[in-house]
Amino acid sequence: MTAEGSAAGDLLAPLSRLPGVAAAGDEAREALGRAHRHRTNLRGWPQSAAEASLRAARASSVLDGGPLQFSTGAADDAGRDPVLAGALRVAEALEGGEGALVGVWRRAPLQAIAKLHALAAADLVDADRLGRPRWDADVGRRLELLADVMTSGTRVPATVLAAVGHGELLTLQPFGTADGVVARAVSRLVTIASGLDPHGLGVPEVHWMRRSSDYQAAARGFASGTAEGLAAWLVLSSEALHAGAREALSIAQSASG
Repeated sequence: MTAEGSAAGDLLAPLSRLPGVAAAGDEAREALGRAHRHRTNLRGWPQSAAEASLRAARASSVLDGGPLQFSTGAADDAGRDPVLAGALRVAEALEGGEGALVGVWRRAPLQAIAKLHALAAADLVDADRLGRPRWDADVGRRLELLADVMTSGTRVPATVLAAVGHGELLTLQPFGTADGVVARAVSRLVTIASGLDPHGLGVPEVHWMRRSSDYQAAARGFASGTAEGLAAWLVLSSEALHAGAREALSIAQSASG
């Protein structure tokens, strides 16, 4: 996302018209809807959300250098790896959808981002660095623009908005630690807060982990700001949401089996 022009959310409207973006977003939305309508998730969604949250944390931590192999106990894994421990704390804060952090996100996105970093990096940096992005001229301006975009009432689909928040934080790396975990959590926050995935049942993080090379290349494309690079990132993001919905269905089916 470039920082040119005003901070009005309508600046994002052209992104929805990039090749493949609308179709990929529609497919993701339909798939997530099916996951939420699965008979297990009509009443038993808290159990599904808990499993989705655990899978999301583990996959997100791998992308930031966490362990590739896990034991049967999340607490044991977390005790051995600080990246995973942080990702699990973030996942717990987001688990199930409508929590305090979702409300903070809607009112003050930068406060929510700071809280996410405090959770993600608690075992990685000194306490005085938690939730404190570097605030040089470029990063500060772009973080403020991102917050404005997220609260401006833009009409772009949530699939686009989630991808923009995610991609911008990956590009800026504002904290220097746990930025990837925070960026992916922001994508999840947007999908929850917007109602696209209100209970947080999807697990797009698994798709990004499995296609980590494509994920990293697409993130560089987003950072380039070119139409081609932006389109590739937005499509990949929606594809991950779609794949994450399939993961959600598999969780529900296992629970009902």
